[in-house]
Amino acid sequence: MKRFLPLICLLLAASCSTTRVLEEGEYRLVRNDIEISSPVRFSESELDSYLRQDAQSWSPLICVYNWSRRDGLFHKIGRAPVVFDSTAVASTCDNLATRMEYLGYYGSKVVPEVSLKGKKARVTYNVTPGRSYVISSVCYDIPSGGDFPGDFYADTLACSAAVRGEWLSEQILEAETVRSTARLRDLGYFDLVKNHFSFEADTLSDGTAKLIYRINEYTRNETPAAARPLRRYYIGQVNITKPETLPFRVKLLRDLGTIHPGEVYSEKNVANTYARLSNIKVFSSVQVQMTPSDTNKVDCGIVLSQSPVQGFRIKAEGSSNSSGLLGFSPQVSFYHKNIFHGGEWFNLAFSGDFQYRLSDGTQAVEYGISAGLSLPKFLGLPYTAFKGPRIPRTEISAAYNYQDRPEYNREVISAAFGYSGVTRGNISYKVFPLRANFVKLFNLDSAFENTLSHNPFMRYAYQAHMDAGLGADFYYNSSADIVPQGSYTSHRLSVDFSGNVLSLFNRYLQTSSGTYLIGGVPYSQYVRGEYSWARTRRYGYENRQAVAVRLLGGVGYAYGNSSALPFEKQFYAGGASSMRGWQARALGPGAEKLNTYFSIPSQTGDLKLEANLEYRFGIVWKFEGAIFSDVGNVWTISDYTGSGGFNIEDFYKSVAADWGVGLRLNLQFILIRVDFGMQLYDPSRQAGRRLVGANEWLASGNNAFHFGIGYPF
Repeated sequence: MKRFLPLICLLLAASCSTTRVLEEGEYRLVRNDIEISSPVRFSESELDSYLRQDAQSWSPLICVYNWSRRDGLFHKIGRAPVVFDSTAVASTCDNLATRMEYLGYYGSKVVPEVSLKGKKARVTYNVTPGRSYVISSVCYDIPSGGDFPGDFYADTLACSAAVRGEWLSEQILEAETVRSTARLRDLGYFDLVKNHFSFEADTLSDGTAKLIYRINEYTRNETPAAARPLRRYYIGQVNITKPETLPFRVKLLRDLGTIHPGEVYSEKNVANTYARLSNIKVFSSVQVQMTPSDTNKVDCGIVLSQSPVQGFRIKAEGSSNSSGLLGFSPQVSFYHKNIFHGGEWFNLAFSGDFQYRLSDGTQAVEYGISAGLSLPKFLGLPYTAFKGPRIPRTEISAAYNYQDRPEYNREVISAAFGYSGVTRGNISYKVFPLRANFVKLFNLDSAFENTLSHNPFMRYAYQAHMDAGLGADFYYNSSADIVPQGSYTSHRLSVDFSGNVLSLFNRYLQTSSGTYLIGGVPYSQYVRGEYSWARTRRYGYENRQAVAVRLLGGVGYAYGNSSALPFEKQFYAGGASSMRGWQARALGPGAEKLNTYFSIPSQTGDLKLEANLEYRFGIVWKFEGAIFSDVGNVWTISDYTGSGGFNIEDFYKSVAADWGVGLRLNLQFILIRVDFGMQLYDPSRQAGRRLVGANEWLASGNNAFHFGIGYPF
């Protein structure tokens, strides 16, 4: 093998050529560099989008394309090399010089340097920034008379970007035009547009510039003869038109809107009305048309189009491992977005979780039904209490869940009341002043019941209880797409507090063994929090490559009336979106071995730490590939077994690791995913054998296969 290794490498290199199909005199553009000779006041990446020809990073698909010189299968599934275009260099230099001037560097020079080597081209654009000028004075030339001068100066003197001491640039002046126009239109100046603004700059040899800030009563495309006084406008009539086939309360539409007859015209109110009506998600389009009807009045016409208001959604996840354990979790839900003719969202979902081991017939099944109603208002406050583009919604939900496991049966009844919405920073939130779960266990297996009697952690976790408290979920994603196609960042935070209000009434409650009871069962008292951060950066040709990373941490602590977190609030690792070398709940806590008293894995803990790294790449058509690695585990806060507790000094010894490969079908509106994970480090194995060698990756119990919808993070 050692003798033939150099030959094999040579053959692989030859077959992976990225330039073989290029004609004589053609080169593949592999790199663009922009070198700026002196410090500038902006990020150098600001200039990247002004390159006329993008370089092409290496991809195996270029090699596939080069396997054939003719059109055929390899050309269809591969990626054609980007052929260097010398004419694009000159136009790129012009683009970069123009952009430098826009950013305030006048007289900048761009000199290209082209390197051609072995059928590959690299271009370096050497940028020498031109001279910059500081604004030394600002002179205003605006219309006199009426309210306009007072409104303009009150705003400009407080918020203007074009001020003395600022660097002169078209970018600054453009930003000031946009800002000032928006502000003045909010104050009623309906006729005012960007083209009413103009600037003149007198640059001096000492590096300063005198700026004239001018607003005319006519636009740049008009002559002075077309001048019209800039006056404040008021709202005239407000008319709403909706499809006759769509039952919807017109009064609610008027209450949601922020445009009212007799009020001063405001651009912000127009935008808020559009956003509020769109966020109901009942209308396929919302048009807000403003039409002047008098010298100082503007009428509003709102035209609404109908969209489908009901339908079904289907979600599913599946997994399997080499020990023969199969898992499948489907969910079917019905939704209606206008159930009571006022934008109320109704959702009815049926879910299941089915796990089987074919070798011995062991099975665990779970059935669930849930219903939710979302009202387009904040119960307890009028619509006028909210001034922005979004109004919080009131959420009411209830659910029933039944679990049939070999060790026990369990019923869970849940109810919640709260509010949801989106903040100005596009952070979605759900705040529940009331969350309640009622959990009942019965038909306990005798062996399992005996185990509970000897394990205090499990005994408190697996008991009938009531869980009542408050909770909140916050989520941010920089991409609004169902399946993001570009780079994005996400944050997710959830917190739960349970039992604190109930503890105020302890003196009136029954007790048993020092535990307070409600309806004959103890109530849970704990605090729990979980946070995750994820970042996906796409790059390369058509954004077909990406590196995704996620960091996740969570902790729960039981106190007062509880000695352990309820089982349903504990953390677990493994599954389609966690440690993918293990099936769900088959890892941890800590270095603890898989519990034999559970026929189907049910390993949980009070604390979870996890990190995930994934490289994604396009393959052919809509198919994507992935190579991933996960590290993490769950632990108990108190060490009940001697190997599952968290110890800050040596917890790293019980951090598990895996790696794997995945295949995805990305249809943009849905992504179907399959992942195959293999264990690299298993802390539950004997010391000295925790590293899982390559010869063991496919062995029974050392891998898992997962099916899911959407990216894992």
